[in-house]
Amino acid sequence: MADKRSPAALGSATIATIAREVGVSSATVSKVLNGRSDVAAVTRARVEASLQRHRYRRRARRAPGEGQIDLVFHEFGSDWALEIIRGVEAVATLTGVNVVLSQLSAARRPPQSWVDAAIARRPLGVLLVMCNLTDAQRQQLQRQSIPVVVIDTDSASVASVPTVGSNNWNGGLIATRHLLDLGHRRIAVISGPRDVLCARARTAGFRCAHEELGIPIDATLVRHGNFHLDAGYTHGVELLSRSDRPTAIFAGSDLQALGVLRAARQLGLDVPGDVSVVGYDNLPLSAWVGPALTTVNQPLRDMAGTATQMLLDLARGNALPTSRIDLVAELVIRESTAPPPTHP
Repeated sequence: MADKRSPAALGSATIATIAREVGVSSATVSKVLNGRSDVAAVTRARVEASLQRHRYRRRARRAPGEGQIDLVFHEFGSDWALEIIRGVEAVATLTGVNVVLSQLSAARRPPQSWVDAAIARRPLGVLLVMCNLTDAQRQQLQRQSIPVVVIDTDSASVASVPTVGSNNWNGGLIATRHLLDLGHRRIAVISGPRDVLCARARTAGFRCAHEELGIPIDATLVRHGNFHLDAGYTHGVELLSRSDRPTAIFAGSDLQALGVLRAARQLGLDVPGDVSVVGYDNLPLSAWVGPALTTVNQPLRDMAGTATQMLLDLARGNALPTSRIDLVAELVIRESTAPPPTHP
C-alpha cells in the first residue's frame, strides 16, 4: 500500500523521532548514522529500516573546498587507472579539494567496513570506478548527505545514481567496422569479464558490425578475460596458434592488445602483415609501442573530470540536469592494422 504522507513529512523525521519509533536511545541512532560498529546487528537493521521509511537525510556539514572526496577503484596499478586519477585531480585541485584513493582488490562491491569508514570520514562525496554500491550501502551514504557518482560502471545502475562513461557499444562497432572495411572476415575479439557492462557492450558492437554485412561469427573466436596484459597474451597465443587463425584481433583494452602483440612476436607473426590488432582506451603508451597501436579513444581524463564536477555540484546541493553522461568514443588509426594477408 502506498505511503500517503507528503514528501515534507517523509523527510522531516529527527533522530529523536527514529529513536522513539524503534525503541532505542538517540545515541544508538546516532551510532548507526555514524557507522559505528558497537551496535547489535538486529538493532542496526531496525534503525536502518526506520531511517529508510522516513527518508532521513542528515544535513551536509561541509562545503566544497573544505574537505575531500574518496576515489575508489575496484583495482588499480595500470596506466588506465592513472588516466582516471589525473582527470579527477585536475578538477579537484581547482577547488582545493583533496582526493583519497582506495581500491577493493578486484571486488566489484565494497565491504561494509569501507562504508562505515567512509561515513566516519564524512567526505564531500565518493567517486566509484568500475564498481558500485549495494542499494543498502547507497542509502546509508545518502542519509549522510554523501553523494556518489560512478565512472565507467561495471553494471546497470539505478537511474538515481549519476554515472559517467563512454559509448562502449559504438566503440566496439567502429573498431570492428574498420577491420571489416580493410577486408578482414575472420576477426577475433578478446573482451573483458562477462559480468562487466562495458565489456558486454563492446562485444555487442562487434557482433552488430558483422550483422550489418551478414558475416557470420565463429563463436570460438569470441574470448573473455580480464582487461590486463596476461589475458591478451594467453588468448593471443591460443588464437594465433590455430591452423585457421584469425587475420585480425579486436582487444577490449590497450593492455590486452599489448599482450596480443607479444604473442604474435613470440609466434613469429608480423603485425600488421600477418595479423591486425586493434586496442581500446588510447592510453599514452599505445602511440609508442611498435607498431603504434590502432585503438578506440576512450576519453578517460574527460570522463573522470566530468564525474568529479558532477560530484562537487551535488556536494553544493545543486541538482544535476542528467544522471547519465556517455562521452563519444572515436577510432584512432595507426600502424597495427592493414588489409589481411593473401595467405594467412
